[in-house]
Amino acid sequence: MRRRDFIKIIGGTAVPWPLVARAQQRQRMQRIGVLVSGLAADDPEWQARGTAFVQGLQELGWTDGRNVRIDTRFGLGDPDRLRKSAAELVALAPDVILAGGGTAVPALQQATRNLPIVFANVSDPVGLGLVSSLAQPGGNTTGFMTVELGASGKWLELLKQTAPRVTRVAVLRNFAPAGVGALSAIQAVAPSFGVELTPVGVRDADEIERGISAFARGPNDGLIVTGQFQRNLRDTITALAARHRLPAIYPYRAFVTEGGLISYGPDQADPYRKAAGYVDRILKGEKPGELPVQAPTRLETVLNLKTAKALGLDIPGSVFVRADEVIE
Repeated sequence: MRRRDFIKIIGGTAVPWPLVARAQQRQRMQRIGVLVSGLAADDPEWQARGTAFVQGLQELGWTDGRNVRIDTRFGLGDPDRLRKSAAELVALAPDVILAGGGTAVPALQQATRNLPIVFANVSDPVGLGLVSSLAQPGGNTTGFMTVELGASGKWLELLKQTAPRVTRVAVLRNFAPAGVGALSAIQAVAPSFGVELTPVGVRDADEIERGISAFARGPNDGLIVTGQFQRNLRDTITALAARHRLPAIYPYRAFVTEGGLISYGPDQADPYRKAAGYVDRILKGEKPGELPVQAPTRLETVLNLKTAKALGLDIPGSVFVRADEVIE
C-alpha cells in the first residue's frame, strides 16, 4: 500500500471520533424521581438510605448531574402532601421512580400506571395490592420488601429472652394491612410465651402517649413497636418507654441508636442500595413487572447496653451472642 493511500485511510477513520464524542455529549440525560413517604430530608435515617441509593447508582455508572438527574419529594407522613408530591413527580415524566416506604407506592400508582416504580422497605406488597405476586409483580411496580410478616413473632421471642419477667406487652402498630398482619403474627405466638397483648394505635404522638401511659402498670410490662416512624415519633416512643421503664423491642436499628433497648430487623439502607440495581436495569430497558420482588436476606439484632442498665436488666448471654451490634 502506498504511503499516501495509508494516510487517507487513517484520516478517514479519524474523522468520526469527535463526532462520536459530540453525540455522547448530546445523549439525553436520564431522569429519576424519588418519593419518600414518612421521613424528612434532615432525618439521619433518610440520609443513610438516600446515600445508599446514590452510591449504588454511582457504582453502576450513574452520577447525578452528569448522566442522570434525581428529583426528590417528601410526603412527611401527610397523605395530602404525599399525593401532591406524587403528582408533581409524575408530571416531570421521569424514566423511573423510587418509592421509599409503603404509602408512597399507592400514591404513585394512583398518579401513573405507566411510569416504572421501584419501591424500597415495603411490608407485604401482595397483601397491600401493590403487585400481583412476588415472583411476577406485573404492571409497572416492583422492589424490595422490609420485614416479612412471619418474622414478627420473633420480636416477642427476643423480648422475652431479654426481659423474662414480662407478661404484659403493648403492641404499637398502625392500621394499614401490614400493621394488622404484624399484630396477628405476634398474637399467634403470644400464648406459648404466656403473654397478654394490648394493641396501641399510632395515628399521632398524642395517641401514642395516651395509649402507652394507659397501658403501663408495673415491672411485668413490655413493649413491641412495629412499622416505620418519623424521627419525632421515634423520639416520643423511646422517651415513653424510658419514662414507664418498659423493656421494648423495635423493628429497626434507628430506634436503638436513639435510646431504645433492642431491635431485630433488616438494615433499612440496604434495600435502597439494591433498588439502585433495579433502577439501572430499567433505565437499560428491562420492565419492572418482570423483575421479582425481593425480601431481606439478613436480619440484624442491635442492643443498647446503656438502656438495659437503666432498666435494671441483666442481659442473658444468649442475647449477647446473637447481637450483631452492642451500643455501650
